[in-house]
Amino acid sequence: MYALKNKVQLIGNLGNVPEIKNTENGKKIARFSIATDEQYLNSSGEKVTETTWHNIIAWGKLADIAEQYLKKGSEVVVEGKLINRSYNDKEGNKKYITEIQVNELLMIGGKEKAKAVEVS
Repeated sequence: MYALKNKVQLIGNLGNVPEIKNTENGKKIARFSIATDEQYLNSSGEKVTETTWHNIIAWGKLADIAEQYLKKGSEVVVEGKLINRSYNDKEGNKKYITEIQVNELLMIGGKEKAKAVEVS
């Protein structure tokens, strides 16, 4: 039997320009969100589109690529794994967040040629 893996693959459009930060130990991180759409017919036969937003993080070389090439509205394919974490907000309430940590990024659409980048 094949080993089960934590693997996610999404195709969507950026909702904002990547937010770039450098950690204290000098690693670069890019944070951005992408929207994916699903369409279906409801019980009345009307076409319905549902948009889901996904939080994306990219480290190192992928963060460099995101900073240089990704813009609001860019269409991308991301592959990575789900990361769950928690933090306390300003009021001290515990918040939970799910993000996708990217290990492969493919830029598609637009005037520029598609470009794939993978981190091993």
